Order: sequence, then structure tokens, then C-alpha cells
Amino acid sequence: MHQADPRKLVQDAQAGGYAVGAFNMHSDETAQALVRAAEIAQAPVFLQVGRAIVPHMGLKAAYELTRRAAEESDAEVVIHLDHGPWEEVFEAIKLGFTSIMYDGAHLPLDENIRTTRQVVQVAHSFGIPVEAELGTIPDAGEEVDWSAYYTKVDEAQRFVEETGVDWLAVSAGIVHGVVPDLPPQPLDLQRVEEIREATGLPLVLHGMSGVAPDDVQGAIKAGVHKFNADTDLRHAFRAGVEAVWSQGDRQLEDALAEGRARMIDATVAKMREYGVAGRATGSVAGSAR
Repeated sequence: MHQADPRKLVQDAQAGGYAVGAFNMHSDETAQALVRAAEIAQAPVFLQVGRAIVPHMGLKAAYELTRRAAEESDAEVVIHLDHGPWEEVFEAIKLGFTSIMYDGAHLPLDENIRTTRQVVQVAHSFGIPVEAELGTIPDAGEEVDWSAYYTKVDEAQRFVEETGVDWLAVSAGIVHGVVPDLPPQPLDLQRVEEIREATGLPLVLHGMSGVAPDDVQGAIKAGVHKFNADTDLRHAFRAGVEAVWSQGDRQLEDALAEGRARMIDATVAKMREYGVAGRATGSVAGSAR
């Protein structure tokens, strides 16, 4: 395992005009798929331990599973806590996570600022960068008044100034999940650019599954240099498992192996789309595109 410097990965993406990919693991096979994709694409990767796996097996077991997959690979990886609540953030620091997202977006602004600032102070004392979120991201297919969900530019500027976060995840038309046959909500790229100009930070977009390619490239130009995607990759894994099961009685390992193979292909495709393929240390830029 090459344990990458998360700050440098995002800084390099900002300087190079691309975005690093951050993807969630859900099992041994999905963690293996992510690191294998990073090897094939010669791309650094954020391996995210998130809200689905932690209630299932606990943070410690999820971290150990992810670290084991990383240690069996030469890929450049960051083990990142995704959407961590208050208590979980400090447990993650003790366990050895090298990057933290504290999610206080559901809190009133003043409380989000206060608690995020405290997380930043502790994490930075250990050299760990902190991502935070401002604005709310709805679920795919949900009827929403977008004016109540978007990140506000003035609030983003205040939030960054008063917390000292390293990266800011924003809401600008993205959703969690994908609804088949439902066209994606267009991203408000002007808002993204205004937030970037007001904060001076590299920005993050969650919910990148199903986002149109033009919006992906537009978001990078507007100042987003870390993309989080999960649903597209889970769907690829599921399709592989179901393809094997549909053939009749088959070994579980056969189904999981096909799911892993399809998730590898889907992840490599994301890395190429984000422009991060070929950006691993020692690789020739663009060689995996």
C-alpha cells in the first residue's frame, strides 16, 4: 500500500485541472475492486468508509477490512471517513483514518460552524485534513424546492473562514442515488464557481452517479476537485452478481467475482472521466486513458 497524502492529491488535482475519485466500499469484494481499479487506471483513490457499511459491521471492522485490501495493493490510497457524525470522527482518528469528513450539514449554521471548528482543531493536530458539508443533498426522485437545498455563497464564505476546513462539499443540484429513466438535475455550475471564488478552497461534490459528462467537466472547471460516487459502482457490482445467479445454482464466489470484475470496469471508467487516470506517482500522465 502506498498511503497517499490526501491534501496533496486534491492540490495536485486542482493544479492539474482534474478531480480525484472517492468511492465507497461495502464488502471485501468491493474494496478489492476499488484498489484494483486504481492499479489499472494508475490513479490515486479515496477509499471511503461510509454510512452504509458502518451500521452493518461497525467502524473498526470496516476500517480494518478497507486497510487490508489497501495493504494487498500497490495503489496510492487514502482511507477516508465519509459523512462521519461527531463521536465517529474521533474514533476514526484513533483508528488511523488519514482523511475525515465531518457532516454537520443537518445542524443550524452556527452549530455546524462550532462543531466543525472543534473537529478541525483536533484533526489538524494529528495532521489529518477535514472535509465538511454545507447545504443539503436530497435523495434521487424526491420532490424538492431547490432554493432550500443549495449551498449559499455568503454562508459558505463565513463557514470556511470560521472553521478552517480543508475542503467543502456543496449542494448545487446533485442528489444521492439514481432513478432509472429520470434525467439528472442540471448542476448549478455558476453557483459552484461563485462558492469557489468566495472560499478559495477546492470543492467536493457528492452524489456524482448519473451526472452528465458535460456537467462533470463543467464542475471541474468551476472548482470541484474531489468527486464522490457510489450508486453507479454498486449497480455494476449488483449486475454482475445477478448475471451469475440468473444462470441457476452457482457458487457464491462465482457471483461475487463477477460483481467485482464489473465494479472494477465501472470504477476505471469513472477515473478516466474525472481525468485522474495516469496521475499516480511514477506513472505517465494519461497512460491509462
